[in-house]
Amino acid sequence: MSAAELDRAVELLVRQVGHWQQPRWAATAEGGNVPRADLVHRLIQELANLAADAEGEPRRTVPRLDNDLVLPDQLRVVAADLLAADPPAEALARAAAEVTATRSAL
Repeated sequence: MSAAELDRAVELLVRQVGHWQQPRWAATAEGGNVPRADLVHRLIQELANLAADAEGEPRRTVPRLDNDLVLPDQLRVVAADLLAADPPAEALARAAAEVTATRSAL
């Protein structure tokens, strides 16, 4: 797994959800019981955890902002932080799998 592949997976997800308005974020995710916004925020937290692990830093809670419309930007920032941490290939693969799974669930 390469950084470019993770970057591509994140970009595909952002393109899918970047134009959504609040009602779409509040809708329940496909085959699940949580709002789509919660699912994406969970992904953001997972990527932040992988970045913290790669940097040897403690994990921190990613704030849940009041406006769900910022989730695509928050995802981009956290993904960039992960890539900047120069994680091992296993972490990149896990991150890409999480992004892809989230995209499918939406």
